[in-house]
Amino acid sequence: MRKPIIAGNWKMNNTQAEAVELINALKPLVADVTKTDVVVCVPYTCIEKVKKAVRGSKIKVGAENVAWADKGAFTGEISANMLKEVGAEYVIIGHSERRQYFGETDKTVNMRTVQALKNDLKPIVCVGETLDEREGGITNKVLDTQLYGAFEGFTQDDIKKVVIAYEPVWAIGTGKTATSEQANDTIKYIRKVLAKMFTRPVANKVRIQYGGSMNPKNASELMAMSDIDGGLIGGASLKAEDFSKVVKFNG
Repeated sequence: MRKPIIAGNWKMNNTQAEAVELINALKPLVADVTKTDVVVCVPYTCIEKVKKAVRGSKIKVGAENVAWADKGAFTGEISANMLKEVGAEYVIIGHSERRQYFGETDKTVNMRTVQALKNDLKPIVCVGETLDEREGGITNKVLDTQLYGAFEGFTQDDIKKVVIAYEPVWAIGTGKTATSEQANDTIKYIRKVLAKMFTRPVANKVRIQYGGSMNPKNASELMAMSDIDGGLIGGASLKAEDFSKVVKFNG
């Protein structure tokens, strides 16, 4: 049985003071949650403050990106060691916004994920197709390329440590929405690809989240699907009440 994981992606939101205020509001709302892993992935500047704020709770802290090198001339990047030092346990890699705006590729996703694992960070690796790709009928082809690229050279032990987040980019900010069945079918396909790469028993152990605007209204329906193991939550993670309702998807 795969343990569900709900991870908030704050993106470029919240100062340190706002971050602490949000965590203080969230902690009592999820204090009784035991059957779901709860993670907040926050801006670099907030990690240390948030790590202190979550003390006494089961909330884990993550970053939104990690460099592919230990150190060096990579202006603006943050190394895994730096993230570990301030308390990060998880890290999002390959988010669609990183791919769209900052030139992230399947190769750099692979390099960043390798670096995360090398430093005992838990990677949340994002994959997903655009609207043009979905309407062009090449979703599976795109996912094949992303998955084989992201996990090239990985062992079975490596992939077991990874969380995958399926983001249907076409359902984010377009007015279009993925049905629970569409989301589950695509995640089931991702698991099928993992089975080819790493064997079916291994694929069955990998947790795969849905990252297409999961919120309090649709969380229960999405989480009832056979292959959806959690959510990578954007907007709803910025409000303690909304995020807690997603975390408590069973009611």
